[in-house]
Amino acid sequence: MKKITILIPCYNEENGIGAVIDEVPVKLLRSYGFETKIVVVDNNSKDKTYEVAASRRGVEVIKELSQGKGNALVTGFKHVCDKSDYVVIIDGDNTYKPKEIMRLIEPLESGFCDVIAGSRLGGKTVRGSLEFSHRFVNWLFAFIVRQFYQANITDALTGFIAIKSDVVKTLIPNLHSTNFTIEMEMITKMRKLGFSIHSVPITYDRRLGKSKIHTYRDGFKILCMFIKNLRWTPVKRQFKFDFVTNTLKSFFTF
Repeated sequence: MKKITILIPCYNEENGIGAVIDEVPVKLLRSYGFETKIVVVDNNSKDKTYEVAASRRGVEVIKELSQGKGNALVTGFKHVCDKSDYVVIIDGDNTYKPKEIMRLIEPLESGFCDVIAGSRLGGKTVRGSLEFSHRFVNWLFAFIVRQFYQANITDALTGFIAIKSDVVKTLIPNLHSTNFTIEMEMITKMRKLGFSIHSVPITYDRRLGKSKIHTYRDGFKILCMFIKNLRWTPVKRQFKFDFVTNTLKSFFTF
């Protein structure tokens, strides 16, 4: 039986985290041959997020005291079980629907691609869930990511993503974002690393609790990440150094 890790980064999401955990379709996924593990990363919440998540049976809750979604996600990635085949990231505010997880997993399982980004703009948005400014910024970023990174996606800033575990392992040492620029860094660097990324339509609902996103301030930071990564290339120097080091060790040992 293959394994899926459901990774939920959250900060002050006591209103939504319980519903997100409860709606993970564990039985349905098992019927398709998948065992699920739910990992919640509490990003130093000031409310009862940790207590609500920990009260759910079978859920692993870990704390990341360094503030920022990037910090929370990277910490979560490092805790992903080595035996997991897929990692699904979903926000803890109940805007995304866990019951749609299988929709994201199927293209990975069939070998269609390495990463699936759940698309709000290409899917169904509940009235009032996505303000015009957010919709426009998301559309703009998706457009330029398609043009400059050749990523066949319609939502570059989604908080609902499914990734093959080997992609996650390759990605971890290349992630440096500490905040909401993490999605842009992930998408652009996964493409630079040669992984194929596509989108599927999802449902996007009104959030439970207060949003932490500042459209223009965070949008500017995300744009800077987009531009910065245009010149980014995977570091190969370390691999060469390790090869030389191991060769010398073998020589002197011999």
